Amino acid sequence: MTVKTFTVGNMDNKCYLVTDDNSGDMALVDASFAHKSFVDEISSLKDKLKYIFLTHGHYDHILSAKAIKDATGAKVVIHKKDAICLSSPAFSLAANHALSQQPLSADIICDDGDEIALGSLAFKVIYTPGHTVGSVCYECGDALFTGDTLFRLGVGRTDLPTGNTAKMIESLKKLYEIKGDFEVFPGHGKPSTLDVERSLNPFMKRAMSL
Repeated sequence: MTVKTFTVGNMDNKCYLVTDDNSGDMALVDASFAHKSFVDEISSLKDKLKYIFLTHGHYDHILSAKAIKDATGAKVVIHKKDAICLSSPAFSLAANHALSQQPLSADIICDDGDEIALGSLAFKVIYTPGHTVGSVCYECGDALFTGDTLFRLGVGRTDLPTGNTAKMIESLKKLYEIKGDFEVFPGHGKPSTLDVERSLNPFMKRAMSL
């Protein structure tokens, strides 16, 4: 498995292109702002790109999904509770920032425990509400794509619409208790590992003490 990181926009958004080295099939985790260079590079993959896995429905993680889907035919995956964000600038919060959003429908509505094959790889859905009601992480091999649930030594905010601090605490405990170590690829900022976050992340440590 190969992971290529893209930094898109002025909020240090991270999008990840995952390639199954055996089949050459690819998936994009999150589809941030529709900057031309980013969209053009991903769109050039054509039928190699099989999926667009969205960690949640906020505008800064979905705005280029429609253009990339139209160019490649990739299937858009999102949790059922955030699916409305794809067609509603109010729910995605794009309207709050006067941003244009092309309406989009999900191809696959996922839920906790679902597994989606990408060649010889499998993306496992881990439901982690707290930042939004439909936030998820995706486990694939030794990688954990955490969106705005878990950052390097931090977590996503819970004071936006559908955010919930109590749910975030439950989600942090859920991630803490996953067996083994993983490379953590967050929706913003630098990568980490799950063992580092277990040991040093003050929010995760606080959640485990409650």
